[in-house]
Amino acid sequence: MVLFALQGDTIIAKPLDVARIALPLLVYFTVVFGVSMLIGRGLGLGYARTTTLAFTAAGNNFELAIAVAIATFGVTSGQALAGVVGPLIEVPVLVALVYLALWSRKFFPATTAQELSS
Repeated sequence: MVLFALQGDTIIAKPLDVARIALPLLVYFTVVFGVSMLIGRGLGLGYARTTTLAFTAAGNNFELAIAVAIATFGVTSGQALAGVVGPLIEVPVLVALVYLALWSRKFFPATTAQELSS
């Protein structure tokens, strides 16, 4: 929370830097999620397992990235800023991808309760 507070002024003062960090992350989350969905579908994993695969692949460990950036470059570094912007982008994008995943259910065969529990 302290890091977010310390980087708040930088986020407001340098919106172009934030956009340069955010745009590749947006592309990354979308592409990795989409490719994972296609691979899961192609392997016949079923909807539940495919969406689990896709969200696991698309999600990042920004907590670890933030810790490494602070330890290596300092709290006010550009690397720490990237670690702060990451979760600010990741959360809304993954929420949007939930709706995409729900929409994509129609492309998967119906599953039984037994398939979901195994």
